[in-house]
Amino acid sequence: MDLLAQVLVNGILLGGLYATMALGLALVWGVLNIVNLAHGAFIMLGAYLSWYLFQCLGIDPFLGLPITAIVMFGVGYAVQRGILNLIVRAPMFNTLLVTFGLEVVLTYLAQLAFSADFRTINPSYSGSNVAIGPVVVPIVRLAAFGVAILLAVMMWLFLLRTRLGRAIRATAQNLVAARLYGVEPRHLYATTFGLGIGLAGIAGGLYGTVSQINPYIGATLTAKCFAIAIIGGLENPLGVIVGGLVLGIIESLAILYVGATFGDVASFGVLVLVLIVRPSGLLGRTT
Repeated sequence: MDLLAQVLVNGILLGGLYATMALGLALVWGVLNIVNLAHGAFIMLGAYLSWYLFQCLGIDPFLGLPITAIVMFGVGYAVQRGILNLIVRAPMFNTLLVTFGLEVVLTYLAQLAFSADFRTINPSYSGSNVAIGPVVVPIVRLAAFGVAILLAVMMWLFLLRTRLGRAIRATAQNLVAARLYGVEPRHLYATTFGLGIGLAGIAGGLYGTVSQINPYIGATLTAKCFAIAIIGGLENPLGVIVGGLVLGIIESLAILYVGATFGDVASFGVLVLVLIVRPSGLLGRTT
């Protein structure tokens, strides 16, 4: 029983990290209708940026997250205005090809800059734990989970309560009507994509504190983010949290009862089941 409780806690904490990774992908997909195959590569870049801030400038990885978010927002804004805006209304296959090409370019640029060696972000408290009865909770994973919940709530409030958030939602629902109310789509699309990449940068910084990073982690992370966005639904940031938690718990239980090699099999099996039973996602609207 103690082992099961530990595994469930680990799965919840892992799910919070997964949800942070998927928030940006879900935002871009839901608003711009772009499935960003380079999302995992941007997470990887965020991880390397946090590593650089910690290793070379001595900035704590959690205190450095706002810097990472700002830099990655700028990168995302520039990429959308300079590249993706040219194909934002093109068939989805075109956007898939372009974002896949971005993923390849970013991966090899990262290899050129940082080599293929594994790197980690290890602050002084990385080995600290909190014991809650028989369950041991790593401080770093608990902090990453807290950031995930905070980001989801902030994103939900941003989309519902702010003028920019309402403009983003209006553009996603009806572009023509949004233009009539004075919304400038190109700037709004670039801002939305920049926000998504900023969230990816934060996720990368958190990922680097709990796992090893190298230039080739992007494709796997993109696949997981895709699964989480589908499982939770694209219409509600809190749905992404639910999708991340479901994926984290399922993976942890599969590793415990079946074996380490079956974690991904179980999580993508859940994705297939959700697509069959509830295609709009667990918290998505049904028609």
